[in-house]
Amino acid sequence: MRTLVLTLLAILTATLAGITPAAAQIEVDVNRGDVQPLPIAIPDFAGVRGAEIAQVIIGDLERSGLFRPIDKNAFIEKDLNVDVEPRYADWQAINAQALVNGEATVVGGRLTVKFRLWDIYSGKASGQALVGMQFTTTPENWRKLAHKISDAVYERLTGEKGYFDTRIVFVSESGGRLNRVKRLGIMDQDGANPSYLTDGSYIVMTPRFSPTTQEITYMALRPEGSSIYLFNLETARRETLGNFPGMVYAPRFSPDGGRVAFSVERNGNSDIYVMNLRNRAAAKLTSDPSIETSPSFSPDGTRIVYNSDRGGSPQLYVMGADGSGARRISFGSGRYTTPVWSPVGDFIAFTKQVGGQFHIGVMKPDGSDERLLTTSYLDEGPTWAPNGRVLMFSRETPGGPPRLWTVDVTGRILRPAPYPGSASDPAWSPLLN
Repeated sequence: MRTLVLTLLAILTATLAGITPAAAQIEVDVNRGDVQPLPIAIPDFAGVRGAEIAQVIIGDLERSGLFRPIDKNAFIEKDLNVDVEPRYADWQAINAQALVNGEATVVGGRLTVKFRLWDIYSGKASGQALVGMQFTTTPENWRKLAHKISDAVYERLTGEKGYFDTRIVFVSESGGRLNRVKRLGIMDQDGANPSYLTDGSYIVMTPRFSPTTQEITYMALRPEGSSIYLFNLETARRETLGNFPGMVYAPRFSPDGGRVAFSVERNGNSDIYVMNLRNRAAAKLTSDPSIETSPSFSPDGTRIVYNSDRGGSPQLYVMGADGSGARRISFGSGRYTTPVWSPVGDFIAFTKQVGGQFHIGVMKPDGSDERLLTTSYLDEGPTWAPNGRVLMFSRETPGGPPRLWTVDVTGRILRPAPYPGSASDPAWSPLLN
């Protein structure tokens, strides 16, 4: 795996050019379902890989659905200097609300990219600088710097953390339905740098990221049985979680990365367990004679949401992280599965089947405010971006292979994810360092 060496200098605009950053006059309200994308100009950066860096930023912001990058052919001012204020009138003439420009240089084998975000309409005769930063890394990690710039722009204009400097682990699928090959894949959130962690000789399912380390857990299914693995992405070290009689599946880390919750199936009955990764002690959390699976911790680690058919059909339940106080939270029609708690804590996402349709939905942790964000022949397996604003899931059409899609929590911004192959079971990483 790549070893990323990154230094964030976070130099304010005042340091870069003696201009004090202003309070933002422009902002994007991410909570409105009818928000219009903000027109933003992103010219090619000056210097090494400048055009490619700008293109990555354009792609990140455009896919969020909150920004509308302006066609470069419309630009009037050319050859911008990151240390000089732009000609605001030239950008106002093409209705740009914000401008991002920058410069990339390589000195002593290190790539440095500095940029500025400008408010073109500040309520004054001219615009103002909002933020400026400088990032340094090795030249091969230039895409990472571009994603970090996207995150900085997104955060400044929306007030929420970005999610672009992240990765996705997923199940890559190939072959026909009767001889389907499933490999563990990983890629940047924009589909770049895909690689594969298993060879397809056995089935892999439900990969999940640790919130605190570059580690994943997943289920491997072989003819002789199932196992849950821990896999370190930096060292490529792989180890089993332990030996359990029956089938083990649906693992997920606790928020501190120190525990893994999972299900064990024996004689048609599934229960939820949790293992302490430090001492490998496992505790059984449920004992109901039913199928209980898909555990997901709350962000503070004190509660677990899961699905159980103890009431006759799969529904969502919340219990304490020690198994106490279980209570049902879903009461709508249909079948509820694959719950996952938002990293922000405000919502629980789930898959819902009603009749012949599948949906990705969200509800509050007490079961209120249920909203269905998607409708399709088969949508399933949501995973949250680390800012709790966007969900990725897999979608299947009749007779077609599964593909990765994204939707925001308003349900308005729905689009295919930029991975061209067949894939399922996505899981979003935390923000990278």
